[in-house]
Amino acid sequence: MNEAFPTSIRVYYEDTDAAGIVYYANYLRFLERGRTEFLRALGHSQQQLMTEGVAFAVRSVSAEYLKPAKLDDVLTVETGVDSLGRAQMVFRQRILRDEVLLLDAKIRIACIDPQRGRPTAMPHTIHEQLAARIQPAAPSQEACS
Repeated sequence: MNEAFPTSIRVYYEDTDAAGIVYYANYLRFLERGRTEFLRALGHSQQQLMTEGVAFAVRSVSAEYLKPAKLDDVLTVETGVDSLGRAQMVFRQRILRDEVLLLDAKIRIACIDPQRGRPTAMPHTIHEQLAARIQPAAPSQEACS
């Protein structure tokens, strides 16, 4: 099994509400950073992809918020590939503080032509790199009855 790609993120004041707890929508920004750094580690910057006529757009998000992150926490965003098609992929992402799971998410991403705003097949090189990193599904957080 391939390991998830880790990205470290610190929680800043601007990420939190008045109680010092991360505002729920900011977790989506953290997940975006994790996916961006994952692609960068594969050798693909967002700027370079745009010049090549390739962009990735979020199609859907499923997230389980399990525990709160707080001001000054250092978080790890783990990013892995759950499934892959010609023009879309599903990322499995988790946010942890130390070993404590705070958020578990699946994000469906579409590959689009940014000029036309329409789906397009992702470049062969990226597809191969992502295919080599597909991870088996992790056990569900839900209890069986």
